[in-house]
Amino acid sequence: MTHNVLERNNVNIFGHGSQTIVFAHGFGCDQAMWRLVVPRFEERYRIVLFDYVGSGKSRLDAYDLAKYGDLNGYAQDVLDVMEALELRDVIFVGHSVSGMIGMLASIREPRYFERIVMLGPSPRYMNDLPDYYGGFDKRDIDELLAMMQMNFIGWASYLAPIVMQNAERTELAAELEEAFCSRDPQIARQFAEVTFMSDCRLSLQQSEVPTLIVQCADDSISPAEVGEYLHDHLKNSKLERMSARGHYPHLSHPEETARVIHAYLAGA
Repeated sequence: MTHNVLERNNVNIFGHGSQTIVFAHGFGCDQAMWRLVVPRFEERYRIVLFDYVGSGKSRLDAYDLAKYGDLNGYAQDVLDVMEALELRDVIFVGHSVSGMIGMLASIREPRYFERIVMLGPSPRYMNDLPDYYGGFDKRDIDELLAMMQMNFIGWASYLAPIVMQNAERTELAAELEEAFCSRDPQIARQFAEVTFMSDCRLSLQQSEVPTLIVQCADDSISPAEVGEYLHDHLKNSKLERMSARGHYPHLSHPEETARVIHAYLAGA
C-alpha cells in the first residue's frame, strides 16, 4: 500500500529537518511549481512534494471520475500520502484550491496537521450575492468550462497570462500555459469544474488547525474580499497580505512567499 501510494502520487522527500512541510500544488499544476520556494526550507525542514492523481507524474491510470468528483477525493490523496509516510504534526502549505483540500483533510484527520498555510485560497469562487463575493459569476465559470471543452489549448493560452499577471515577465505566463497544456484535457476540465463549483464555507467552522491565509495583491482568482471572509470565518487564522501580484507568488515572488511563511512559523 505504502509503495503504491508513493508511486501513484509521485511523492518526493528531501531536506534535513525533524519537522515535515508538505507542499501541495493547485489546479492545472504539479509539484514543480514549488521549485523556487522549497530550497529556502530544506535546510530546516523535511520536505514532501507530491502530485494529485491526474496531475504531473502521478499515475493517470489511478484516476477515478467518481472519487475525484469533489474535493474530498483530493483530500484523500493528502491523507493517503501522510499515512504512507507515517507523518504527524506537519505543516501543510497549499496553493489555491489546495488550501481548502488541506483544510478538508485536517477536519477528517487532525492528528496529521500542526499548521496550515493557504496561499491564495478560496472557500467559494462563485458569487453568492449579496452576502458573499467570490469573484466569479456563474456565467463566467460556465464560459470557462465550455472553452476548456471546445478549445483546450486556446483556453490555456487565454487564461495563463490573466491569472499569472506580472505582464512584464512573459516567461511566467508561458510556463503556466505549458503546465496547463501538459494536463489530460478531460481530467483538467473535471478538476476545474470541481474547483470552481466547490463551496467549503460550511466546513470552515469545523476546522481547528491554526492557519495562515496569504492574500496576494491584485489576485484575479482570489480577490481581497475572499481573504477577509476566510479570516472572519476560520478559527485560529491569521491573514497576511503580500505585495506580490497575481495568483502564483511562489513562481513570481518566491523570496517574499518564503519570507512570509518563515515569519509565521517563527511566530508560532
